[in-house]
Amino acid sequence: MIMLGDKEKTLQFLQQFSKLLTSAFLWLPRLHISKYLPIDTIESGIHPIYFCSTHYVEMLLKAEVPLVCSAFHMSGFAPSQICLQWINQCFWNYLDWIEICHYIATCIFLGPDYQVYICIAIFKHLQQDILQHTQTQDLQIFLKEEALHGFRVSDYFEYMENLEQNYRPVVLRNMRNIKVQST
Repeated sequence: MIMLGDKEKTLQFLQQFSKLLTSAFLWLPRLHISKYLPIDTIESGIHPIYFCSTHYVEMLLKAEVPLVCSAFHMSGFAPSQICLQWINQCFWNYLDWIEICHYIATCIFLGPDYQVYICIAIFKHLQQDILQHTQTQDLQIFLKEEALHGFRVSDYFEYMENLEQNYRPVVLRNMRNIKVQST
């Protein structure tokens, strides 16, 4: 699918992409087996995405979309569980293909912290559905099994830029320091 099946161009792209910080957050198996991670992080079995990206999703969700945060609390599970599933699957089966491409491109061109901002934007987009499914007590099933209907990355750029202005200094700094963090 990458580079219309041209093996040489694909290999060249992946070699260049692997040098970017963003690749650590989009290409998950690459990060967890990295020689740059502390040994205790690797041995813990907990993927660094969990204590980096999804940690910030929970922090920002509480500040930016408090009703959704409360809905998760009332439902008895963490938004990080859902985000981890979405990110692990690169939103496959959740977003339309073009939106998956927009997600990847946004993270590559604007920075890995946009992974966090996109998750917050999705929760904001789904706020009414989340509140409804909290009432019917099927929130986890809804978020794990349903596509994210109607979400378009481009519709939330202004919102994500505001998140970037407010949170980038902390979020991106910690993403850059992931190799020295430990569980």
